[in-house]
Amino acid sequence: MSLTKDDAEKIAHLARLHISETEATEVAGRVTDILALIDKMQSIDTENVEPLAHPFDAVQKLRPDIVTEKDQRDDLQTLAPLSQDGLYLVPKVIE
Repeated sequence: MSLTKDDAEKIAHLARLHISETEATEVAGRVTDILALIDKMQSIDTENVEPLAHPFDAVQKLRPDIVTEKDQRDDLQTLAPLSQDGLYLVPKVIE
């Protein structure tokens, strides 16, 4: 599929973009190149190709799920002006 200069101008108008006549010709050429690349990629047979999550066969190293810090909630709640049931109470800012 190729894009003409008029098509590029129509698309620019719909997108509320201002492009000159020379820019319209350049944009039409670039979009045509992109569409040709897409057609080329779609023509490749990928029927027997398994989807990849990552290009490398890497395994994510995970650390042990253990608590490394002590619970300081009660200490920090004593510093708050208002708190209730483990929550900080703040003034209402939206009416």
